[in-house]
Amino acid sequence: MSSFAPKSSSADERSADYAQYDRDEAVFFPDIPKISFNSEAGANETLVFKTYNPKEVVLGKTMEEWLRFSVCFWHTFRGTGADPFGFPTLHRPWDDGSDSIENAKRRMRAAFEFFSKLGVKYWAFHDRDIAPEGSNLEVSNKNLDTLVELAEQLQQKTGVHLLWATCNLFAHPRYMNGASTNPDAHVFAYAAAQVKKGLEVALRLGAENFVFWGGREGYHTLLNTNIKKELDNMAAFFRLVVAYKKKIGFNGTLLIEPKPKEPTKHQYDYDAMTVIAFLKTYGLEHEFKLNIEPNHTTLAGHCHEHDVAMAAAFGMLGSIDSNTGSPDLGWDTDQFPMDVKNTTAIMKIVIEQGGLQPGGLNFDCKVRRESTELADMFIAHIGAMDAFARGLKCAARIVDEGVLSMQVLERYSSYSIDIGARVESEETSLEELEKYVLKNGEPERRSGRQEHFESIINHYV
Repeated sequence: MSSFAPKSSSADERSADYAQYDRDEAVFFPDIPKISFNSEAGANETLVFKTYNPKEVVLGKTMEEWLRFSVCFWHTFRGTGADPFGFPTLHRPWDDGSDSIENAKRRMRAAFEFFSKLGVKYWAFHDRDIAPEGSNLEVSNKNLDTLVELAEQLQQKTGVHLLWATCNLFAHPRYMNGASTNPDAHVFAYAAAQVKKGLEVALRLGAENFVFWGGREGYHTLLNTNIKKELDNMAAFFRLVVAYKKKIGFNGTLLIEPKPKEPTKHQYDYDAMTVIAFLKTYGLEHEFKLNIEPNHTTLAGHCHEHDVAMAAAFGMLGSIDSNTGSPDLGWDTDQFPMDVKNTTAIMKIVIEQGGLQPGGLNFDCKVRRESTELADMFIAHIGAMDAFARGLKCAARIVDEGVLSMQVLERYSSYSIDIGARVESEETSLEELEKYVLKNGEPERRSGRQEHFESIINHYV
């Protein structure tokens, strides 16, 4: 049975089924206590933190400060387990599968109970995740206002904050040819109006960031595509966003999230370097940073932490959608990050840049379609949070002891003396470099010592 099908055959029966969840004091996860920390827990105890202790201090900050965890609303509370080969498998007892305001409110209340019991301080959402789209923009905005009012109340009640908001500019058929890059100016205008409302919502809910993921901003064939016009229009769209952000006094960071493919064959925000080049080309580099999703990074053919490192290297790392994928599959699987080597690599970069504030580690992940119990929702997040806590502690040792960094520094030491120093300061010329080579002959071959560096990492992880 589809999760969008009513679970009862009549309105009266449906009302009875969901009445227990429509009360303000309703409990959605009665069998799940607030998740606690127990470093002595056994291997089979998965509803407990074994490493993540929010108040433990690491390199002068608490784990809670380093690891600004956020739960994404779209996968965790709108995911159904459906895939191209199978029907929905995730049936939540409070969700009747309808697009009603009442059902949206139940989801919202369930979400905040989840956040509170898990102990996270942040959440993130798309506008159309939390409120149903109406027959026109006016109705959609009214629906959104209704749910935002409830979210505002629940944030105040629980102390959970909005890490970032974003607009869904890719799911509705109107966006089948893109949003800001659409060849139809009417669609461009609709997307702009939707983002205007999204920024207002972000301001009202105290969002610390606002994200743009250009799901349809790309092409399937160059035969019908004017690349330059589409990129110019996308830049114009972002300039409008910046202007309105400043007009209404929204102080959150604007973030762009790269992805190389899916759903388009080629997306304009291919990877971190592509986005940085786009921003610099159009003079937007001081208005935006990047929200990096490692699963997208591996789809671009890079290693897990590549885009995080690239964005950080240019001072553009704003936030991280913390997930992983299966490179052997070749598509976006949005799995929870459980590999401690990966989390160590990420946290080393985060530590070296002093943290992620105002960004965070948003779990843009979904439980597998076979993981159908409510407890699985908690276990997935707990496992990933522990993996990041372990990664933080490993990375802290790597940074604190400095063995790796000193050997990397030594590898490039020739640039601190003689001709290398002149290259570094851009005081040399091709003529001088030629004279240097004629005088000093063939360079000595120096080993990259890859296995040595890999063994160093194994010492810590």
